[in-house]
Amino acid sequence: MSTSADTIRLQYLANFEFDYAAGKYASKFMATLRDSGALLGTRCTNCERVLVPPRPICGICAAPTGDWVEVGPTGTITGFTVVEVPFIDPMTGVQRPVPYGFAFIKLTGADTNIYHFLEESRHERLYVGMTVEAVFREERTGSMADIVHFRTVEGAS
Repeated sequence: MSTSADTIRLQYLANFEFDYAAGKYASKFMATLRDSGALLGTRCTNCERVLVPPRPICGICAAPTGDWVEVGPTGTITGFTVVEVPFIDPMTGVQRPVPYGFAFIKLTGADTNIYHFLEESRHERLYVGMTVEAVFREERTGSMADIVHFRTVEGAS
């Protein structure tokens, strides 16, 4: 039996740099976003759900997907929060100012949610069922950061 006196501890900050392949489906999604500002999903060949982000297999019924479908750029908030704790945005490496809205959004024409930042950051101005619209960067690079945030659409219910 070992005791704490037998334990050797080394303090070391590991810094691993790596690249990974996005794969065929994510690559097409990101390239289309970059080149045209369009958002794509894939339609399940069995249950016909449109999956965003696109994927080769339906997570609901395990059937392969088939057709590519353009969705959005509007959508509906299905859940949200207002974040009041600062953190470094992993998409940009920049600390996000607080507070900021963050939501699950079902894009028009999709059956699944994506999550993204909201322009609105006041609890009392947000609600489930609210219509939002993607705001894109003028110069896109092919990442989810090409969507700056989703803004609320006035007059929507």
